[in-house]
Parts: sequence; structure tokens; C-alpha cells
Amino acid sequence: MPRMLDVSEDVRAEIGDEEAERLLAGENAPGSYDCTSCRTPGDSEQERTSTVLFVGEETAVLAFAHASCIPSQVVQVAEEQLQGAVRSITGEEAAGGGGGGGQAVLGVTSGLVLIEGDLHPALVVEPTVPIARPGSGGTTDEFLPLLIEQGFVPVSDVGRLPSVLPGWSVLLAMGQLHAVLQPGTGGNGSVSWWQAHQPLQVTEGWRAAANKTQRVLVFAVPVGVIGQQPREDLLRDALEKAAADGRLVAAAMPLAGT
Repeated sequence: MPRMLDVSEDVRAEIGDEEAERLLAGENAPGSYDCTSCRTPGDSEQERTSTVLFVGEETAVLAFAHASCIPSQVVQVAEEQLQGAVRSITGEEAAGGGGGGGQAVLGVTSGLVLIEGDLHPALVVEPTVPIARPGSGGTTDEFLPLLIEQGFVPVSDVGRLPSVLPGWSVLLAMGQLHAVLQPGTGGNGSVSWWQAHQPLQVTEGWRAAANKTQRVLVFAVPVGVIGQQPREDLLRDALEKAAADGRLVAAAMPLAGT
């Protein structure tokens, strides 16, 4: 039974014509699947479905998504992230622990931040474990230094707008937050720096502010600095404390999507 599959030229180039034709003929494609973007069930016999190829340094994983969620594409991801995804797909849990030993998950909170009289949509990124430099095997938390190398700027005053980080963007689709994208290596498009397991709901106010400014402020802190704050005034207080302690970096990113 032929499937309603979209296979982009990029995906076809990676998997080869033979494999692409087998997918389109329905030989290797699943009928039903869990969408890699919104995590709800899909059916490639009933609705248009995107093939999404996640590529690491050594591993590649073919996944499926509703075409209405994301287009067919190749997404470059860190090998550790891909190994974590493979473990979760095959039911083997990743080993826990910090210091680079476990799978770090980036927690993302959305909120509105008042700067110079205007409300700005903001995301606060905080890992669940200390982030060691790749290959170092160390226990020093290098999350902020790594981001500063990418172009994030240390924040001393939350009341000032951070500068725009070239090549990065925040992907909003159907009014939900899907990913933070960063430039690919060698100028190859964008790759996912953070991707929601399930699209993150944002408030009407957040979406309205994002549509007005066409830009999102992304703040980042090391593990354990902010946590989940139930109200935006408490989130602002926590950001200001992090800035005063020298533990806050930020960048402004254009909005991709709607």
C-alpha cells in the first residue's frame, strides 16, 4: 500500500534513491507512527507524512512526522543526543548522572520580560545536569563558557536588550514552540540546538509579543540556578539574581514560523 510520504531532496541524497523508493512504495515505512515533532500518533496511509533524518557523527535515525508539523528534512544532531534518542526508541534508558556521564536535557521555560517599557517574549534555558565540555570527561560545568563561545553574551542588567545572535532562530509553528535552531557546520543551513519532545504551549500574550517584535530573547543559566518559577515576577527576580551572580547569558533570536 503506497504511503502519503514526503521525502525531501536532502533526505533522498542521504538515504539513496533505492531506499527512498522503497519508503514511498510502503515497503519500509510504518503505517502508524508517533510524530517526532508533536509526539501524537500519525498514519502514513491516511495523512501526509514527512520523513525526518536525524544525523549524528556516526549514527543516523529515520523518523516520521505529520507534514503539518514539520517538513521532510535532514537534522544534524550531536551524537550523544542521537544515542539518547536511539535508547529511548529501543526502550533502553540512558544512564543517569551528571558531569557528562548522562543524557543532559535542557529545560526551557517561556515568559514575558519587561525591558525599556515593552514586553518581550523570552525563553529561559537551564540544563538538568552540569554540562561538561565534549570529550573532556570532566565534572566542571562548562555550559555558560560553551554558549559564550557560540556568541551568547554575559548579562549584568536584565533591563537591557541583548544583541541578536546571527544564524540562530526560534521555531514557532501553529502557535507552539518547537525548537531553537543554530547554524549548521560549514554553512549548511540550520540544525536543532534544542528541540521540544512535545511542542511547548505558550500564552496568547507571549505569542502576541513575539509576533510584534519578531524576535525572542533567550536566557541561559547553569543547572539549579532558576528552576521552575510559577509566576513571571518570580522568574524576573530569579533572572536578576542570576545576572548579579554572573551566572546569566543571553541572546536575541529572530522568530521563525508563526
